[in-house]
Amino acid sequence: MLVAILLIECVAFNLPFWRTLGASTDSASVANALGAGLMRRTDGMLTVVDPTRAYMDVKADGTSRYARVDASQPSVIAAAADNATTNPKLRTAFTLRADGDGHVGRMQLVSTGTARSLYLRVDAQSTIRVWIVEAKGTVVPLDAVRANVKVPFHVEPLRLAGMAAIALLAAAWRPGSRLWSIRLNPASRRQRLALALLLTPAAIYTIWSIVLHIRGAWPLVFHAPGSYTYDFDQYAHAADALLHGHAWLDLPVPDEFASASNPYDPAVRDRLLTEGVTPIYWDYAFLNDRWYSYFGVLPALLLFAPYQAIASAAAGRPLMLPTGAAMLALLFGVLVFGVLLTIRLVHRLAPHASLAAASMAVATLLLGSNAGYLWFRMNFYSVPFAASMLLTFLGLWLWLGAERTAKAGGIMQRHLWRANDRSETALSLPHLAAGALCIAANAGCRPTFATAALLGIPLFWRHIRALFADLAARRMSYRHACVPIAAVLAPAALVVMPLLAYNAVRFGSPTDFGSDYQITVTDMTRFRQPLANLPATIGYYLLLPLRVTDSFPWLGVNPTPLTTWGFAEPLVGGLFILFPMLLPAVALAAPRLRRRIAAPTRRMLVAALALAAALLLFDAYEAGLGWRYMTDFGWLIALAAMPAIVALGDGAERVGDSRHASMPADTTFGAHPQGARLRRLLGRSVLMMLLAATLIIGFLSAFVIGRQDAMINNDPQLFFSVRSWFIL
Repeated sequence: MLVAILLIECVAFNLPFWRTLGASTDSASVANALGAGLMRRTDGMLTVVDPTRAYMDVKADGTSRYARVDASQPSVIAAAADNATTNPKLRTAFTLRADGDGHVGRMQLVSTGTARSLYLRVDAQSTIRVWIVEAKGTVVPLDAVRANVKVPFHVEPLRLAGMAAIALLAAAWRPGSRLWSIRLNPASRRQRLALALLLTPAAIYTIWSIVLHIRGAWPLVFHAPGSYTYDFDQYAHAADALLHGHAWLDLPVPDEFASASNPYDPAVRDRLLTEGVTPIYWDYAFLNDRWYSYFGVLPALLLFAPYQAIASAAAGRPLMLPTGAAMLALLFGVLVFGVLLTIRLVHRLAPHASLAAASMAVATLLLGSNAGYLWFRMNFYSVPFAASMLLTFLGLWLWLGAERTAKAGGIMQRHLWRANDRSETALSLPHLAAGALCIAANAGCRPTFATAALLGIPLFWRHIRALFADLAARRMSYRHACVPIAAVLAPAALVVMPLLAYNAVRFGSPTDFGSDYQITVTDMTRFRQPLANLPATIGYYLLLPLRVTDSFPWLGVNPTPLTTWGFAEPLVGGLFILFPMLLPAVALAAPRLRRRIAAPTRRMLVAALALAAALLLFDAYEAGLGWRYMTDFGWLIALAAMPAIVALGDGAERVGDSRHASMPADTTFGAHPQGARLRRLLGRSVLMMLLAATLIIGFLSAFVIGRQDAMINNDPQLFFSVRSWFIL
């Protein structure tokens, strides 16, 4: 395996090096002929004065299929960038087209910050003409074009790590992998140790990245004259307000804005901005002459405020927790409790499930929950989603572990509760209470996740039914009946009541979270999503197809036209298109599969699908079309997909409760009749293809140009570095 990876790295990804070993390297670059559409500045950079004649010519001798553009010195580029007023159209990433001997070449994005991207592939025997395909007035930091060049040999550690990860996943999930013959055993010390070792690199990466974020922290405030102020430290401001004992944010409010007839009207705001009124904060809530954050306050209270209080006291000056650092901590929690939740659920579904099937279920939850999107966009918009996902996974993990085998004796034993002496199972009151606390805490993060509490009804239905039946038959005292109810409601009230009071202090009503007062693209105090958009929005959320392009990353943003204007974030695809691994969830509709699942788990998974549908409808109507809103319901569909994943990988007979626990462990192919072996081979191959498609689409989606927080803007060096792997 290692040899194959090294061969791919040294040969396939370095083909340009081997192909240009015989290049003459002779170049008349110092004598590049400039087209009349380019003007050389005193600092050596070029200005496009006429796009129809903006080209550079250089002679070639045919010994190399590559040319190289030489960028201006970094000091020259930095000096020009610092003087933004005189260089408003300076571009360090721009589009070129290399024509060889009069034959039209292909467009290519290049970046002066990534040396590998400056090589242009072009076949020419005599002349290369490089066009600068940019608008009039654009300044490009190019010194010259060189022909007949050698492409240097390059070993890329990130690429090697990626290939190693692919090889490990392929080895783990291939149909004949030994992991298919090892039973998932949550009680095994060896498996627990293996899980801890697997999570260790993620923990190290998280800690290291948090340290880097904190050491390199700087205020994320951006303002341009005549425009809004974009302040991405919203959670840090909310924490600072809490530390100072008030609910509003300590941000300036211009008098003209406060006295405006309707500050929520975009036309009024545009007029004020034109008149130079500033700052007007984008996507902050404004009410009664004060700025507020309408995002859930709990992350500010539990993460940002403690850090800022301690760090500021230690440093002797105000310090803020970078949002990226908080997101890394939250996402690591999502990873840990997502894994634990999946293991517990899969073990309930199939006590003899294999490690391979369980690991595929873990991947399905982590990918299908849209956690990758949150990791990609680590700003304040993602904080409430990540916090709620962590709390929900933790809460459900606790609830799934609440049911215990009852022992002989009384009905109350060491924090266990059961309806009566005849009950075979009991409930752990600490698990009930802690799970309820976590799920209720979603009201202070992303409130839609609080609906996960409804999953407790089918999960504990037999205990609920026994409780009311015994009460009706007077076999249970009211005091005993109130114990589990209080274990759930008391912790929930403990966290929800202060949050409702916080809402009342800010916006005058316990149930008003402030989203109607946000300063955004429209007047949210009056706007409602048009019902006519609802069918299309739901369709886009689920099944928006991919738009394939002819250049890296070969995917593009797909248009999502609506009947009437409504919020629509640029999307690459719908949920089932981005995450094909969620498709097995539809198998839950099959009665044969459902009958094999123990009743409590079956009811919970069916309820999860129903809840996902309800949240999809809610988001489509209340929020519009947003990639991040898939997080509200994607994880629920991922849970519903797990029975089919186990059935496809291990066989349908493996799905079931403890009544099937006597079944022998899988010995991969040898212990089953020919038909069963073929079914397993086919099922495992299907799962591998679905996961591979999910990973490939997810990887390419990260590089799509036109999506929000596009990598080409936020991390151009990584974008152009990875792009060069595939285009040279």
